[in-house]
Amino acid sequence: MISWGFINLKLLLDVLFATGFGLLLFSRVKEQRTLWLLRGYIFLVSLAWFIQRYANLPLTTKLIDAVVLACSLSLAILWQGELRRLMELLGTGRLNVILGNQPKEFRANSNTVNQLVDAAGKLSQNRRGALIVIDLGSDLRPEDFLYAGINIEAQLSTDLLINLFATDTPLHDGAVVVKGNKIISAGVILPLSRQGISRYGTRHLAALGITERFDRCICIVVSEETGTLSLSNQGKLERPITSSRLQELLSELIGSSNNQVISKSSKNRNVSSSNKTTPDIVSKINIDPGVNKTD
Repeated sequence: MISWGFINLKLLLDVLFATGFGLLLFSRVKEQRTLWLLRGYIFLVSLAWFIQRYANLPLTTKLIDAVVLACSLSLAILWQGELRRLMELLGTGRLNVILGNQPKEFRANSNTVNQLVDAAGKLSQNRRGALIVIDLGSDLRPEDFLYAGINIEAQLSTDLLINLFATDTPLHDGAVVVKGNKIISAGVILPLSRQGISRYGTRHLAALGITERFDRCICIVVSEETGTLSLSNQGKLERPITSSRLQELLSELIGSSNNQVISKSSKNRNVSSSNKTTPDIVSKINIDPGVNKTD
């Protein structure tokens, strides 16, 4: 009886851990087609485990194991970028990114969007190439880039952004990393995406590459040849866009990130809401009529 109880407990823990791991995978996958592939693969693995454990069918077990192995190799080739990123996160111990936890230190106010849009509009008008990475909570580190650039740690401002992308400065070819209301670094070299190599230039491929690897990271691109504005988010590029459209997108993305941080911090406080009302911390961002609207 003791051995059977131990076996049942072991089986229960095995099923619970496997279910939790599967739910974690499903929560991190957002693309519908990828979700279908993952469901099919997990179904095959579960079927192989069930037959091997409860049915004495050696030939069927061998066939299903062969199919699972072939599917594993196919998915490893198809998802090599995602698997590499997963190993990097595990190696650096950044479980908060894998679990999707929002860092608490991220903050941005309404002036952040206005400064970013104003700088992007002026750079676009002057046809000065630019690449601005905005960390919305991915906790970007120097090892996430091909070259970490120069540490800036300065207050975000329109004039500073424009000067960093001046053609006569050594930092203008790299990217600028912005977090909250600060410019973290400049002259950063980003990993390139492998999608759309024939369609996009180096700046757009770099914007796609960094947002493919980090889902809480967006990137503003200003084309040096045409001056068009683009915004990359979760491995997708929206282009060309106007300054007003850029302001709308940034207000939505940065505002939602702030709301997530505020909601998480408010849950940790045991404050009585019957006598007090919490003010709305994130103010609505007004569109500056003076912003340039060049494509």
